[in-house]
Amino acid sequence: MQVLTSVAWPYANGPRHLGHVAGFAVPSDVFSRYMRMAGHEVLMVSGSDEHGTPILVQAEREGLTPQEFADRNHAIIAHELTDLGCTYDLYTRTTTANHYAVAQELFRQNWLNGYMIEQTQQGAISPSTGRTLPDRFIEGECPICHYGEARGDQCDNCGNQLEPEDLINPRSKINGESPSFVETRHFFLDLPALADALRQWLEGRDASGTWRPNVIRFSRNILDDIKPRAMTRDIDWGIPVPLEGWRDNPAKRLYVWFDAVIGYLSASIEWARRQGDPERWRDWWNNSEALSYYFMGKDNITFHSQIWPAELLGYAGAGAAGGEPGVYGVLNLPTEVVSSEYLTMEGKQFSTSRGYVIYVRDVIDRYGPDGIRYFICAAGPESQDANFTWRDFVQRNNSELVAGWGNLVSRTAAMLAKSFGEIPAPGPMQPVDEEVRAVVLAAFDTVGDLLARQRIKAAIAEAMRAVGEVNAYVSRTEPFKLKGEDQRERLATILHTLIQCVSDLNTILAPFLPHAANRVHLALGGTDEFVPMPHLLEVSGLDAADAHRRYPVITGDYSATPRWESRPVVVGTPVTKATPVFTKLDESIVDEELARVPGS
Repeated sequence: MQVLTSVAWPYANGPRHLGHVAGFAVPSDVFSRYMRMAGHEVLMVSGSDEHGTPILVQAEREGLTPQEFADRNHAIIAHELTDLGCTYDLYTRTTTANHYAVAQELFRQNWLNGYMIEQTQQGAISPSTGRTLPDRFIEGECPICHYGEARGDQCDNCGNQLEPEDLINPRSKINGESPSFVETRHFFLDLPALADALRQWLEGRDASGTWRPNVIRFSRNILDDIKPRAMTRDIDWGIPVPLEGWRDNPAKRLYVWFDAVIGYLSASIEWARRQGDPERWRDWWNNSEALSYYFMGKDNITFHSQIWPAELLGYAGAGAAGGEPGVYGVLNLPTEVVSSEYLTMEGKQFSTSRGYVIYVRDVIDRYGPDGIRYFICAAGPESQDANFTWRDFVQRNNSELVAGWGNLVSRTAAMLAKSFGEIPAPGPMQPVDEEVRAVVLAAFDTVGDLLARQRIKAAIAEAMRAVGEVNAYVSRTEPFKLKGEDQRERLATILHTLIQCVSDLNTILAPFLPHAANRVHLALGGTDEFVPMPHLLEVSGLDAADAHRRYPVITGDYSATPRWESRPVVVGTPVTKATPVFTKLDESIVDEELARVPGS
């Protein structure tokens, strides 16, 4: 089965913090790693979203061109996600000539099919700079529910779509000034003409029962007041509008959210081109049997359950205006929009501008990727808002990773090294041995079923429950007390059972903790890498327009991914005393980390 994992595109305005990666990065990687292990053909794509007014504003503040600013941050983000272990087949960027061409093709065909209509609207302008303010950088009071921090595109409190001019007392998030509104002409995606097709698709998704309730509920609600939405902007940084009279206008560009979601398709096409098989992407996009999963935070639901499906339907000519598919053919709609809620820190929202933030790079450099991946999986914002605290991070690392899983691995290796120096052949199994094997083998089905449905929190809880059962098995059988020659066969049986259980648990935990899985594999006498890891690759653009550019992408060869099944351990494999798999954290880091964050 072909499975497309479409991962939200991080905005290239700076390094990522924990709130970002809790929504899109770790959940999508856990899911993709499992689906590969389950035998599916996975294509996992994303990249850096590099257009829009915020890039212009921040670049100007730092004395850089927008491209220089995006280049720097793309490299930073790609490095962070690689070190976090995210197995992208391709993590690219939106400033490639390939992406420009794909975005312009989707716009052009939507226009030809009658779903891009010209209208005049009130555009929000910054009085101090004369620049257009993007919808999301305007805040004010919602005219419907009167929430005080509604955005210019939607209210997060009541879920209604808004326009900036709808807000009561609107203000710029960039500098706090009140925007001016002027008439400007733009292309609008004719969402009302696509509403019936969108509704039919969403009802089918609702009937499947697989979508998270908050996502399907929100997605259906926004259909109730659907209206055309502007897909071009007054800005000079972005993708030109591919129509006569617009193409050469230096102040009109495609809306950043129109082009960003197209990145899932353009990245798939770029991946195929880089593989030397330019049409290979069609296996995931034109094959009606293929599945596609989109991972993001909840503030992006509207773009993935309304705007992107509408673009795809309009491109195929599937709305009320009719039409024909373009050169890419009929493209698959999302199978599921997998949205997470918000992660807060010490009870407050992350805020980069106020310095109230924990950067991914800082956590990885100080504590490695295992602890934060585990925290996000076990306590992240999967279906409701979650709170990160340093005390909870330390407690989970020490009591669950170190004392639970890490200790089981270390003492298993230590007992084998001391008693046999290798994996011994087992003697007759007793009921207690068979019971623990049954628990671990059952976990393959239980955890696998949960991961296939993106229930990551429940899945890791089941995996750690099995770890607890194997630890209990050690306590019940007490192999460390079996020292007589007449007890040696029984000792061999227990230790063989134990290392088989630990080996299987390492397979089960590998999607969550891939870095640790490779260390555990070595501790059990394995060689080489157990699970493949991503790597950064310096590449050039694929087209004449950007062939001179060099930049990093994330990619990898994941063909050696182990299968989601028990593999018999090999009798006679040498085992030596293992170094600790995880590092115990001192309680003092709680105060140290809190001292780094203003106002915490």
